Amino acid sequence: MANSDQPIIIKKVKKAAHGHHGGAWKIAYADFVTAMMAFFLLMWLINMTTHEQKVGLAEYFTQASANPSTSGAGGVLMGTAIDSTGNRSSGARNEVTRPELLVRRVPSAARDAKTRAAGQEDAARGRSSASDANREASGAQLSAMASIRQALQNMPEIAELSRNITIEPVAEGLNVSLVDQDGRSMFPEGSVQPFERTRRVLEALAPTLRRMPNRLAITGHTSAVRPGSVQGVDSWSLTAGRAVAVREILSGAGLSHDRFISVAGRADTEPVFPDNPYLSPNRRVTITLLSEEPPLPPGALR
Repeated sequence: MANSDQPIIIKKVKKAAHGHHGGAWKIAYADFVTAMMAFFLLMWLINMTTHEQKVGLAEYFTQASANPSTSGAGGVLMGTAIDSTGNRSSGARNEVTRPELLVRRVPSAARDAKTRAAGQEDAARGRSSASDANREASGAQLSAMASIRQALQNMPEIAELSRNITIEPVAEGLNVSLVDQDGRSMFPEGSVQPFERTRRVLEALAPTLRRMPNRLAITGHTSAVRPGSVQGVDSWSLTAGRAVAVREILSGAGLSHDRFISVAGRADTEPVFPDNPYLSPNRRVTITLLSEEPPLPPGALR
């Protein structure tokens, strides 16, 4: 039987902490992330550049011949200077003059790129010419608007009709409209002949229109008939008759018949306020000054 007085020995094993591994893995991970960022940035740049830009970069970094001189060859432009012709350079690379080297230096893709660049320059010149033409047309429209407004201001007796006359530029040219307003109409109801005040307005406009080279298109419009109302006159005949009446007044004031390109009635198909086609401003006669000159007589030279 064991002695009960024998001491009991308990051994406690104290685990030591792991040793410090250092921060080398952090540096490696940072290098890896940086490399991945650079890679994806490179992929994005390649995807965003055009074929012409890639050809230009390839030409820039392609060394056609070795140059033993040290005249600035370590600079950004490799010792060259931008020539006045654009992307060509002159300087340390002028020794590349042999035809076979030139053919090797400018591959077919580069020649195609230059051809496309020339086509783009031609298109840019065409767009510039079109832009100049648009500016000239806008200037002509502004001049016409100023002339028409001045002609109307010279007649104080028709000042009360200022709200009935609208002048606005449109894609086709310039619109001068005689518009009905609540309480003041330009034509008697159901009649194709205008009021005397409307005739005076047209006669006041005629000298200004006569000095302009634009051809004219005259269009009559009317408002829609409210539901339940009785339509006394056919709207197509009414608007066409009013347009013809305006043309006759302008012709009698000195405009030649070849200045008119069209006279038409549109009934209520083109209201100014589509949401409310019954409003009185939808009743109007519009004189459009087209953005073109009248045709020259046969045999005439420009």
